[in-house]
Amino acid sequence: MQFGGRRKKNSINPQSELYGQHLQFYGQPPLENISLSEFETFAVERLKLLKTVENLGVSHVKLTDLYISKLEKELKLVYSYRKNDFYGPTEYEKRRKDHISHFILRLAYCQTEDLRRWFIQQEVDLFRFRFNDLDPKQQLEFLHKNNLRYDTISSEEKTHGWPLHCEHIHDLIVFFSSSNCHCILKVPFQDALDLVRLRKVYLKQGYAYIPHQDIVTIVLNDFRTRLSKALALTARSLPAVHSDERLQPLLNHLSHAYVGQDYSIQKNVGKISLDQIDSLSGKSFPLCMRQLHQSLRENHHLRHGGRMQYGLFLKGIGLSLEQALQFWKMEFIRGKVDADKFDKAYAYSIRHMFGKEGKRTDYTPYSCMKVILSNPPSQGDHHGCPFRHSDPELLKQKLQVYKVSPSGINQILELVKGMHYQLACQKYFELTHNIEDSSFSLNHPNQYFLESQKLLGGGKDIKREMDAPQRSQENAASKGSTATQEVAANTSQHLAEMTEDLDSFFQDA
Repeated sequence: MQFGGRRKKNSINPQSELYGQHLQFYGQPPLENISLSEFETFAVERLKLLKTVENLGVSHVKLTDLYISKLEKELKLVYSYRKNDFYGPTEYEKRRKDHISHFILRLAYCQTEDLRRWFIQQEVDLFRFRFNDLDPKQQLEFLHKNNLRYDTISSEEKTHGWPLHCEHIHDLIVFFSSSNCHCILKVPFQDALDLVRLRKVYLKQGYAYIPHQDIVTIVLNDFRTRLSKALALTARSLPAVHSDERLQPLLNHLSHAYVGQDYSIQKNVGKISLDQIDSLSGKSFPLCMRQLHQSLRENHHLRHGGRMQYGLFLKGIGLSLEQALQFWKMEFIRGKVDADKFDKAYAYSIRHMFGKEGKRTDYTPYSCMKVILSNPPSQGDHHGCPFRHSDPELLKQKLQVYKVSPSGINQILELVKGMHYQLACQKYFELTHNIEDSSFSLNHPNQYFLESQKLLGGGKDIKREMDAPQRSQENAASKGSTATQEVAANTSQHLAEMTEDLDSFFQDA
């Protein structure tokens, strides 16, 4: 697989210069060939990293010691984002991985305005951390390398020759002395509007004089602008990328891919009785599933989207096929569906959900990202994410009915307003379970259920093997590698099979 253009015929990698520093603006796309397996693995690992950046950014105040320490720990697991004087093969590979993975996610996240906004925000937060981790000399080198050549005013000039005629010279001396900066940068006024708004600069004749440690604000604005323009250009070229049938299913699913634990491997099948569902829905179901259960009990019917979302969730918490057929049939025949119609029109879809009909796919419960981003509910539907798809006023009323405190409702609505829907659900978990801080990052409705059962002491009989090998995207990536080799060996007749494998690769999302 090739990015951008033909590879130069020489022994020196034409992109080596890009990896001379561990931080870059991602101005030049990768030009080398990579395997489909690498493509998948790099994409999933960077997606995990950006989701961690998002969770930490909302759970903690950015740039505090706790935020920095947690983010630093996560980064070390994936990339070499610490400054390193040794530039060896291992460091080169990590910088190469950083470069390529960024451009892969550009392809996946340029498709809609919401996706672009999310991607830009997480990349900017990541860039801020990495830039602040550089020492002042490295920061200046980075600026010069990227043509951000601002004049510097040395400490000596600041002390003896810098604007002594100013009426507020005393305030300036106090300000810049307390800023503990190595130098002052002279920047065009229009490049420092955020700092001007915060009154953190000295203005003179169209220039802003900025303490060195505040230059990160200007660099971030530049990075954000470049990335926003690049995503718009990438979106224009998507038709050409989608013409490659190996990549299309992967890119289409990456934007709402689930990269956490797989909830399809059950150990507790049959451990839950049908009589328990009502009580469990009030204690341990996330709001989306509680909403679906309540609607089913009230209307004795759910449309297809609701049946799939709720049915797979019940399957994931331990309902067997026989129990599921009994559960849905008992509820539907209380409404306008008789037993014969249920057997003809609905039983097949339930068996299909358990992999007993059709192509025998054992469907997995929907992740939060799939619930939020795919198949939005229309009039008469009850599926979807209440934090994403409900009107804020209706959501507020629903939370009041479920006895969430007024202050808690305000916290949830603030998170919803900021489009942090999973974090809003996690806050709902904390408020309904009377805990200050949950020790997990919520990514899946079935995860919500399991964590609730642990807290309530019901996890002994209703649980999974949390330590069991997880069938995650990384494992699927290795399958993708095998598929790629088969394509190379058997030419175009196997392309359709590989595409189907890639589609199922993100079916767990």
